[in-house]
Amino acid sequence: MLIRIIGTGAMGIGIAHVFAAAGHSVEVADLTVETAEAGVNRLAVQLDRQVEKGRLTEAEKSRLLGQIRVVSEDDDVSETDLLLEAVSETTALKRAIFEAYDTRCKGDCIFATNTSSLSITELAAGLSHAGRFLGMHFFNPPPVMKLVEVISGEETSAETVSEIAALCEQLGKTPVTCREAPGFIVNRLLIPMLNEACNLLEEQVAGRDDIDAAMKLGANHPMGPLALADLIGLDICLNIMETLFLETGDPKFRPSVLLRKMVRAGKLGRKTKRGFYDYG
Repeated sequence: MLIRIIGTGAMGIGIAHVFAAAGHSVEVADLTVETAEAGVNRLAVQLDRQVEKGRLTEAEKSRLLGQIRVVSEDDDVSETDLLLEAVSETTALKRAIFEAYDTRCKGDCIFATNTSSLSITELAAGLSHAGRFLGMHFFNPPPVMKLVEVISGEETSAETVSEIAALCEQLGKTPVTCREAPGFIVNRLLIPMLNEACNLLEEQVAGRDDIDAAMKLGANHPMGPLALADLIGLDICLNIMETLFLETGDPKFRPSVLLRKMVRAGKLGRKTKRGFYDYG
């Protein structure tokens, strides 16, 4: 398959890694060619580390990188089989991308969004590819995490869901299918728990380390909720909570005041080296 991925941040370039490792031809694009090239360069550095640790050979690294090509957003997409966007969680931005590609891609091209919580139906509304449009939600980091949520909107055909579920298996992933709903499956369950951990910390019910230790040792979680929030990105956690609250109106999904303050202060977790923990 020929895959075009829009967005070369951590998720976009990680997804490109997954497809390339499975033997697919991958094109990556971003706002500028330079941004996309920087994303591929980051991937090359990550692969170099794997070679140093003996997890990958030089030949395997070269073969994988050879499957990925940087393109501009204006380059031809007439032969693209799957168009997947992995940009920031903004409905207007994602819709603008799909609208720009809608008339340029062939009729049987599948449009996929890596959104973690936004409406599939709203993103697909008015597109000629609405029946071939779905959510393909990878988890961070994509090369490591085995799960992919395959989410159908109101217009998504059953055939498209089946095609993408089969593709996920070919990628070595486990697909779970669900209908569109705020937060889908994982984030509907997970992010409110992380939000409640923020509330516990803000209310001084317990300290950071005790909250994380309690869930690791008492619930057998591999990572505490505050450390996990740092890994996901506090801005992403807040964005998902805001979506859950907006879509449902349920007060149980009200974002934590502490979480909002952390994001406003630029303390987003590992990616900024400061969150609930310091990573400097």
